[in-house]
Amino acid sequence: MAPLFLLAVPMSDVSSSAELSHRLDPAAAQRVRQRLLAAQPAPWLHEEIGRRMVERLAVIRQTPASVLLWPGDDGPLAPELRAACPAATFQRVVEHRPPAGDGRPWWSRWRGEAPPRELAPEAALAGQTALLWSVMRLHGEADPRALLAAWRRALAPDGFVMYATLGPGSLPQLRTLYARQGWGPALALPVDMHDLGDMMVEAGFADPVMDQEQLHLTYSSPEALLEELRGLGANTAPGRFSGLRTPRWRAELLAGLHRLADAQGRLHLTLEVVYGHAFRAPDKGPAVSADTRIALDDMKSMLRRRPPGGA
Repeated sequence: MAPLFLLAVPMSDVSSSAELSHRLDPAAAQRVRQRLLAAQPAPWLHEEIGRRMVERLAVIRQTPASVLLWPGDDGPLAPELRAACPAATFQRVVEHRPPAGDGRPWWSRWRGEAPPRELAPEAALAGQTALLWSVMRLHGEADPRALLAAWRRALAPDGFVMYATLGPGSLPQLRTLYARQGWGPALALPVDMHDLGDMMVEAGFADPVMDQEQLHLTYSSPEALLEELRGLGANTAPGRFSGLRTPRWRAELLAGLHRLADAQGRLHLTLEVVYGHAFRAPDKGPAVSADTRIALDDMKSMLRRRPPGGA
């Protein structure tokens, strides 16, 4: 596991709200979330990253008595997480409902386990959760500051959050190909982990700790690569091509991917995965001014009420 380090980046370096709001298309991101919810099984990468997150629980000395999965609609609970928190009660935030006519109750995805209690996002903000657990959700959020603030409101005073998300170093091979062909952005660029750490402080978290690792994936063909990418999400960049692509464009894409293959015909993709955890900072007290101002009429009234000989 990569070593952890504490972020110490000035708050002035945080990307502006206007810049962050243009990183992805909110409507497209919602469509991706709904499609992933309907997918069976859940993306293998989400389950793998969840297992790697459990390894990082060792840095937290306290054992949480309650765990909130956000999102909680991405498939079954990792057995490693349940084993790491054997006495915890589990709840899950359901952001999107399965499509009508799916025919499968949501609890059928939990492989015989007792399903966690189901909560809507607004119902989860009660400030009673010891551990908020989020796997591969933050990079699909159009307003990451708002989501971080919601996570903070869901936590108890001594609670903490652990999450994993994609970093901006993801898919460099595909981004280079798209740029060379003049096809616009290949993906909505995720927020840099240093900016995420600062946004966590801004949202009311204490001492955020971040680290990252790169996953190197190998595919036997361009078709297998594209199928995998669709299973993990989609291009939600606002500057992506807005219409339907043609068969000719797809043929050019496949040819371009073929040219990226190594001597054995294998294609390689890189994903940057960012891990973060932080404790909920105490609520700030009311602001106290360095000087007190009293209206002249109020001062005269106070002097008239002062008893004779009073100090």
